[in-house]
Amino acid sequence: MTDGPLPDQRTETQHGPLLLHADFDGEGVTEIRGRLTDCLRAAGLTGERLDDFVTAVNEAMTNAIRHGGGRGEVRLWRRGHLVCEIRDRGAGFADPLPHLPSSRPRPSANGGMGLWLARELADTVELHSSADGVRVRLSMAVPPAVPHGDLTGGTI
Repeated sequence: MTDGPLPDQRTETQHGPLLLHADFDGEGVTEIRGRLTDCLRAAGLTGERLDDFVTAVNEAMTNAIRHGGGRGEVRLWRRGHLVCEIRDRGAGFADPLPHLPSSRPRPSANGGMGLWLARELADTVELHSSADGVRVRLSMAVPPAVPHGDLTGGTI
């Protein structure tokens, strides 16, 4: 997490080309999740790490819909590792930087596990809240590719 503002993501040149940039609402999350999965797979993320990162991003998008005005924006880029940022235009958190519990929170009727789960699944999670909304930035390292024929570390 961070306690200061995140750099603006308005230009592609700041972090390289965007792999995905889309607005979403409650009806569009499934389609965005599919596009995100395709982009992550094309960038080299596979297996459980792919599933974990998609789930973490989905939790952040769901929070944007539920608590941030019903819609949001998602951006994905690669800077050595994969970075996905979700923004909403809600009122932000009452606290400047809400505390994300390190141990599993109790489920409640109001949720409360989304950002904790995202933090458990992604390699890093940064959070910034202001009167302009909330930005959640998640990252995931892409493991190096295994050469064909060397799946066990030995030779065939």
